[in-house]
Amino acid sequence: MPMRKGETPTVRLEWNGKSAVPPPRPAPLHRLMEIYPSGTRIQKKTSPLNRLILGDNLAVMDALLEEMRGKFRLIYCDPPFATGKGFDRRIGRGEDSRKPETWRLGEGYADSWNSIEEYLSMLYPRLIRMRDLLAADGTLYLHLDWRAVHFAKVLLDELFGAENFINEIIWVYHGPSPGKSYFNRKHDTILVYGRGKTRAFYPDRIRVPYHPSTHRTFASSPKAGFGKKPDLLRGKIPEDWWYFPVIARLHNERTGYPTQKPEALLERILQASSTKGDLVGDFFCGSGTTLRTADSLSRRWIGCDTLPQSISICQRRLALGRSRPYAIDSLVREMPAAAKRIRLTAAVRADRRRVTVTLAGLSPCLPDGFPVSLDYWEADFDYRGDVIRSEHQAARPWRKGSTETSLSHTYSRAGSYRIFLRAICSDGAVSTGERRIEIK
Repeated sequence: MPMRKGETPTVRLEWNGKSAVPPPRPAPLHRLMEIYPSGTRIQKKTSPLNRLILGDNLAVMDALLEEMRGKFRLIYCDPPFATGKGFDRRIGRGEDSRKPETWRLGEGYADSWNSIEEYLSMLYPRLIRMRDLLAADGTLYLHLDWRAVHFAKVLLDELFGAENFINEIIWVYHGPSPGKSYFNRKHDTILVYGRGKTRAFYPDRIRVPYHPSTHRTFASSPKAGFGKKPDLLRGKIPEDWWYFPVIARLHNERTGYPTQKPEALLERILQASSTKGDLVGDFFCGSGTTLRTADSLSRRWIGCDTLPQSISICQRRLALGRSRPYAIDSLVREMPAAAKRIRLTAAVRADRRRVTVTLAGLSPCLPDGFPVSLDYWEADFDYRGDVIRSEHQAARPWRKGSTETSLSHTYSRAGSYRIFLRAICSDGAVSTGERRIEIK
């Protein structure tokens, strides 16, 4: 029997280990860096609106809750899928996709669980915090696949109310499949829930053309559509199944991060459920697809990931996309130390008040050598010993080319300055260094 409008569901999902979620235990977030992409100006009196946060997302959301409760217009959630596998990050270029044994790999993320109960115990409290962060007219998009989505649907009915279910979106894609005893599994499921009875939705931004056969049908007879003719020029709101290609090896967006989602998918989501200036969240941000897309659409954003490698990939991606200023915060006071220490050598040259820093080497590096294995580097030309204010950055393009090895800055007045340098290799190793300069 279908539920009546406003009726509370009587079905709940229970599992061994499910317990009441404890109240938030906020810990302070520490400001580590502020990134002002080359060409933008540091605003002395205001901090960047956008934030990239390193740390466990449950603790991060606890830290944000007092300040940001009810502020997010949209949250996109792309958690691990309970695959039982670990995913490595591809860091090589020009490799044969048919020969995975030859790929150069870096650390990715683990998606291994002792049981589905353990997985649900991870997901449950995080969905509660996302619900609390959403605005009254906000929307949650939860992206999963066949392994856990049926459990998540019952959980979201419990947490948001079945009456606030909006859509079950099927993302369809093509690709090779190892299956020989079942139909190829070539779709993901995105569950869409509203926070309340009213919700933001902007249909005219996501309209798509009608199929040519529809145009032919209505051109053939005035009785087509039983006399109801749609606005064929305006287009239609898409159905709840979407086709977008996955990120392939030669795709311009490819970062090498496992399970990376296409920007076109996130663009449709952001256009449908947010507008310019709205705050968008992604607390499993991975390679930063949501952040990059939100930035290009003039949304404010907060992204979070527990892996330093993800933060580095996001930095590189935002630099290549010429993003607006953003900050990097963390639950700890310092960026974690690199697993492999590398030595940075740089030359500093001054021409009156214009100073150029040139990286001379990073050692040890990957076999490709310097500068090919240099993914990203940045400089704070007026480092004060506290927050790093990155004013100039250079990043290696995803497919072809190497990283620019010189960064320049013009000082407005004479004085003694500290220059802080930070470089990231493609295997994730990080190096920092300082130089001093006297400007006369």
